Amino acid sequence: MLIVQKYGGSSLKDPERLRHVAELCRARREKDELVVVVSAMGGTTDSLTGRARELSREPNARELDALVTTGEQQAAALLVMTMEELGLPAVSLTGWQAGILTDARHGDGAIRLVAPSRIRAELSRGRVPVVTGFQGVCAAGDVTSLGRGGSDTTAVALAAALEADGCEIYSDVDGVYTADPRLLPEARRLPVIDARDMLALARAGAKVLHFKSAELALAGNVPLRLLSSYKEGGGSEVKLMPEAARPRFAGITGKTDAGTLTLVGRGADAAALSEAVLTLANADIAVLDGGLKENALTLRVSQTAQSAAVKLLHEKMILSQYDK
Repeated sequence: MLIVQKYGGSSLKDPERLRHVAELCRARREKDELVVVVSAMGGTTDSLTGRARELSREPNARELDALVTTGEQQAAALLVMTMEELGLPAVSLTGWQAGILTDARHGDGAIRLVAPSRIRAELSRGRVPVVTGFQGVCAAGDVTSLGRGGSDTTAVALAAALEADGCEIYSDVDGVYTADPRLLPEARRLPVIDARDMLALARAGAKVLHFKSAELALAGNVPLRLLSSYKEGGGSEVKLMPEAARPRFAGITGKTDAGTLTLVGRGADAAALSEAVLTLANADIAVLDGGLKENALTLRVSQTAQSAAVKLLHEKMILSQYDK
């Protein structure tokens, strides 16, 4: 089997975490071929951007991309060095060496083509390619960054191009929950979530996976697993589910600063919108606006009532599914 793994910045933030990730890779490499995608080590991108803005209020977009993409290059090289200390042959590859071609938009580039011949060559030599996420090269030969969530997008795009058997996204969160577990401890981890619901959650602002990655995985039918690099087990599988197995609502997410909340699932219809409005009204929470999109219904309440509204709808319209 061929597996693409992506490790986020918190998973690579210091030598201890680098060694842990290298050990995870070594264990996986014993049974599968492996390609690894890395983000910059925690805080690096913000630090580099801050240094640029100390020198220029509006840094040149091309040069800013040239600067911030070095963070992933540092992480990739350091991880390869750590792997080699454990006896695992590996090689770091920049986005352009890995064949990731983008449009010319700096700061928010889009992948246009992936030509992974160098990756295949390194795999044939028995090495683990460690690819810098978040970056590629445009037709003019300039380095481009892929914007927020770019490393996830890199991993999914590579998995699709390589026809990998799976793509695993590792972070400090152990999967997809019915709500943010930091805000609602009663939230449930979903062992499986439908790819359409994952996309709707990502579009609504859930941070476990960026919407560009979710779109790409759905379009390319890429098997995804969202896992934690901090603890074993758990995780969430993202795939197209049979309608009968898909819950009415998979999750809820909200934006406190805007007073919005979004319920996601196949049950997002006019009847469910009315049910949600009535549920909140019975708790003296006024709904200021509402609407429907594919697999999602969104409501707007006052910012002061947003947290209570999320908690109430999570209990009445999501957790109630599991109590029956």
